[in-house]
Amino acid sequence: MRIWNRRDFLQTSAVASAFATSSLTHLFDKSRPLSKKSLKYGMIKGGDTVLEKFQMAKAAGFHGVELNYPHELKDEEILEAKKITGLEIPGVVNSKHWKSPLSDPDPAVRKICTDSMIDALYACKKYGGTTVLLVPAVVNAEISYAEAWDRSVVEIEKMLPIAQETGIKIALENVWNNFLLSPLEAVRYIDQFNSNMLGWYMDIGNVIRYGWAEHWIEALGSRIMKIDVKEYSRKLQKEEGVWEGFKVKIGDGDCNWAAVNAALAKVGYGGEWGSAEVPGGDQDRLNDISERMDKVYAL
Repeated sequence: MRIWNRRDFLQTSAVASAFATSSLTHLFDKSRPLSKKSLKYGMIKGGDTVLEKFQMAKAAGFHGVELNYPHELKDEEILEAKKITGLEIPGVVNSKHWKSPLSDPDPAVRKICTDSMIDALYACKKYGGTTVLLVPAVVNAEISYAEAWDRSVVEIEKMLPIAQETGIKIALENVWNNFLLSPLEAVRYIDQFNSNMLGWYMDIGNVIRYGWAEHWIEALGSRIMKIDVKEYSRKLQKEEGVWEGFKVKIGDGDCNWAAVNAALAKVGYGGEWGSAEVPGGDQDRLNDISERMDKVYAL
């Protein structure tokens, strides 16, 4: 793995300028529902510091970086990197919702996730973001669907006052957690809270295994706050297994990006952001992801 130093970043300034110039077209083209590009911090494989990782993202043409929370990074380094590069931190991703799900039968386990979400809402406000991503519940052989629904509702209601206080919204994501398996059910789940501080983080690739992203978008409508950008191949799913379906680059899978963009425009998606959630890598890999996002944004 190549270790980046400051000389490397100076040498890539011309590349960064080129990507930034091309990205401005997307930023100011309001006819396109997706215009800003972010990626997950863990995708950046290189750089010794937060600043150097942000510089790599900037050089690739990204406009923002999403962080997990809680994390082991220092806030002062994050804020310095944000200031120096001009990148945004559009949101953070809760990092406790899998190991300590809101559907767990143990109240102490649920409390871990709820407390981490409250902390994440405050952190996101400090970083200048707008959403915290949350997997609302996990259903398995030991946790029934009804139990997951009821337990998670109680815990989310504890978070909403903090969301209102901070102005940071809670965005629920569709993942392979055996819960909220259809868009109409997701609508029902969100609407029961009667709060504009709760909505949906639409993961495009996650639904292709059993549906069509554009159908989800049309059903969820204005509840969609952010978009995760990734692909899925039904061919690989059939031939090699369900998880292998993700092993395809953005634009090369079964997502109909033109239909996705049309659906986002139809429902008035105003979030602008799309966040890459794919295997990351070095500068060349980040450049490729960014270019592929530009291409699917333009369809």
